[in-house]
Amino acid sequence: MNTFRFLLVAVSCLFFSAVSMQAQLIETNEHSNDFNTPLHLMKPSYKVPYGVVEPAKVKEVTDRVLAFLEKATPTRVVDTSSGEPLKDWKKITKNSMLERGTFRLASYEWGVTYSAMLHVGNATGDTRYLKYVSDRFGFLASVAPYFETLRKEGIVEPQMRQMLHPEALDDAGAMCAAMIKAENQGMKLQLGDRIATYIDYIMHKEYRLADGIFARNRPQHNTVWLDDMYMAIPAIAHMGRYSGENRYYDEAIRQVRLFAGRMFVPGKDLFRHGWVESMGDHPAFHWGRANGWAILTLVEVLDAIPAGYPGRDEVLSLLRRHIRGLAACQSGEGFWHQLLDRNDSYLETSATAIFTYCIARSINEGWIDALAYGPVATLGWNAVATMVNEKGEVLNTCVGTGMGFDPAFYYYRPVHRYAAHGYGPVLLAGGEMIRLASRAHPKMNDSAVQFYAEPQSTNEPIFWVK
Repeated sequence: MNTFRFLLVAVSCLFFSAVSMQAQLIETNEHSNDFNTPLHLMKPSYKVPYGVVEPAKVKEVTDRVLAFLEKATPTRVVDTSSGEPLKDWKKITKNSMLERGTFRLASYEWGVTYSAMLHVGNATGDTRYLKYVSDRFGFLASVAPYFETLRKEGIVEPQMRQMLHPEALDDAGAMCAAMIKAENQGMKLQLGDRIATYIDYIMHKEYRLADGIFARNRPQHNTVWLDDMYMAIPAIAHMGRYSGENRYYDEAIRQVRLFAGRMFVPGKDLFRHGWVESMGDHPAFHWGRANGWAILTLVEVLDAIPAGYPGRDEVLSLLRRHIRGLAACQSGEGFWHQLLDRNDSYLETSATAIFTYCIARSINEGWIDALAYGPVATLGWNAVATMVNEKGEVLNTCVGTGMGFDPAFYYYRPVHRYAAHGYGPVLLAGGEMIRLASRAHPKMNDSAVQFYAEPQSTNEPIFWVK
């Protein structure tokens, strides 16, 4: 029996090898046509790799990013007068500052990156990713009291200011959520005071409109930014689990409803980037990364809030609708565009990585149909992986972007390898694709697609979109 199987495999390999060679010859044969050659076997000229995701190859990509970031984000305090690093925090003075690396240690972009490091560490069992987080959170927590003393004396260290005295949701939400995740999984890093400062700002000090939605007074008075979904809501939702108080779950769901009512565009199942109270008409520019923040918020809320909690099913319904809208916008190269519904805008990395993560996670959690969306996630990751160079730098990420009311504003935003927004999303996508590829085998062609998740209904109502 074993000999028969061996011969069968050998014959099959020879057959498909011959067919493949024939198909490749067709490409250069001017006399081939549909009558004398199998044209359907011609090899496509894909612009990005097309095929099955292998966990080991995904981890090669995330490991390069980790190696780069370990060097790019040092954990030292230096004396600016001598340039020497301090070893005793008691010697921190007005001449002391955090050593400047490539990226800031307490920015919202790095809050995303810390969450992503935790995710990859948990998905792979590689403790280097967890150590990255514990080293930096431990460092920030240990020096914070000394820089807080200086702040009260009017001496502000720029990187520590965001942590000690947040003045915007950008300062607070992503870092707070990452710290809560670290605490919830057992890291003992004395982060309680930092979490309390962040959540106090989010819940009690951030500007809001009359109905309670988070808002800003730029570029016009009473403006709602889609970005602020992520800059506030996940921290609130995770605070519910951290504190054991349901009021945080209730506030997170209420904020999702409020944002969806103003920002979700049902005809396209995408979110607009901004909404201004004084406008009669509300322009709908579907900026990629802002839609990334929105869908990432929905995933985080579903992760944090227990199944069956009142209102959670509404968040799940919105997630499914948003994924359908996003899938319809994916380019043939696997990327998404800077403006999602404008195919002549450039292909952008950070949004593509966020969408890849959220779709893959939704499959892994059984929230969406694996057969329908597994190829979407796989195509997305194959694209993202091409944007990580050998140094571990993430390429083609849009720099920080305000709110605009004309397409050119978004079309011509610069991209840069040191735009911090790209690193956390790439790690998130990699970690979740490792999970997906480890439990399923999505083939990127018309042969059998093997997934092991239950199909999901696509008829859920959404209750708050007007």
